[in-house]
Amino acid sequence: MSDKKITVLVIHEKDNVGIALSKNLSKDELVVAGDYSFVALDPIPTGHKLALSDIAEGGWVIKYGEIIGKAKTAIKKGEHVHVHNVEDITESLAQESKRS
Repeated sequence: MSDKKITVLVIHEKDNVGIALSKNLSKDELVVAGDYSFVALDPIPTGHKLALSDIAEGGWVIKYGEIIGKAKTAIKKGEHVHVHNVEDITESLAQESKRS
């Protein structure tokens, strides 16, 4: 495991995902973002999201302090968070707001 600190952006205190900023993260690299310190469980491309905490299957994915998706599967802290494990709920939210 690398002991190099990697820059990960956490936008809002409610967020359960951060964004890899400095470079592509390799599996097993140490991730440090504010109070968070853990190991990346997957390779994570620059600009992509990674879980800051465990997210249960069906749980909300939160970025900017807002819900941006729903976990298709359980996501562990340090895992890549992307279309393979997150359901896009943008369309359903837009339809809900039209009904309100």
